[in-house]
Amino acid sequence: MTLIPRAPLGRTGLELSRVGFGAWAVGGGGWRFGWGEQNDRDSIAAIRYAVARGVNWIDTAPVYGRGHSERVVGAALRGLPANDRPYIFTKCGLIVDDRHPTTAPRNVLAPRSIRREVEQSLRRLGIERIDLYQVHWPPDDGTPLEAYWSTMLELQREGKVRAVGLSNHTVAQVAEAEEIGHVDSLQPPFSLINREAAGDLLPWCAEHETGAIVYSPLQSGLLSGAMTMERVRDLPDDDWRRSDPQFTGDHVRRNLNLVQALIPIARRHGLGLPAVAVGWTLCFPGVTGAIVGARRPEQVRDWLSAASISLTGGELAEISAAIAATGAGTGPTAPAWRTYVG
Repeated sequence: MTLIPRAPLGRTGLELSRVGFGAWAVGGGGWRFGWGEQNDRDSIAAIRYAVARGVNWIDTAPVYGRGHSERVVGAALRGLPANDRPYIFTKCGLIVDDRHPTTAPRNVLAPRSIRREVEQSLRRLGIERIDLYQVHWPPDDGTPLEAYWSTMLELQREGKVRAVGLSNHTVAQVAEAEEIGHVDSLQPPFSLINREAAGDLLPWCAEHETGAIVYSPLQSGLLSGAMTMERVRDLPDDDWRRSDPQFTGDHVRRNLNLVQALIPIARRHGLGLPAVAVGWTLCFPGVTGAIVGARRPEQVRDWLSAASISLTGGELAEISAAIAATGAGTGPTAPAWRTYVG
């Protein structure tokens, strides 16, 4: 197994590779936020390829493909020696109505529902304990934060899960949860386009010893270097990105112009664009690792080197200037202070 740089996930004792495998897309199509149909054999090959090269955690969720992503991850695990198995992170809260799979999932966090979900995830994944269990989104069923966060802490004490975290929560919500029991991790969106987390969430994590694992660092493929206006127009009808504002109108033009500005930096390092885009997120204090998706092994190759790229202060300034010039996205354009990756 190849060793790649790692960082501690807060106080959990888990040492994570700076990049982790994101299993959203491998859940396939047939639901509201699917990526179109996927080949499960390719997905399993991609997971095993990543693990063989030092990626030691996988992030999934039961809502991804209505359980299909977790089943694919479980199938990939069954082919790995026990000592080589990565940490498994999954979530709770988003419930899809099987009678109407294309409608938006409901955010249900009643304690009984959380307990039902954790057992279902354990079965689909084929494991005895989840390494990190996360609340996917704040609820819309009226469950108070104290009730659902207390349930998560109970699962941790019972040994069902090793660590507990929050995803897509505000600083105020995370701070409220911290008063009840320590928040081991936070999972916000963060990329060169969606930079809002750098303003408040990431500094909060750094101050409170909460690990931050950021998602969509390639902005759902926009920053991969493989996306073009033609590909955007040709996205399948069941690919959720067709309705994402960042893939439409002036937004997509600005975003693709930003990608062009990254090409000289990638060439300077002898790497692909995904390594630069993901590596940029890892420069921010408070970030433990970045979740990066893949559906085939060659896509993993494109971003693995992000774990060890070192962007200079001059290159960070160059990227900041490109963001300003293109008008892409919102939020801080550079780390508050200089850190090096690797």
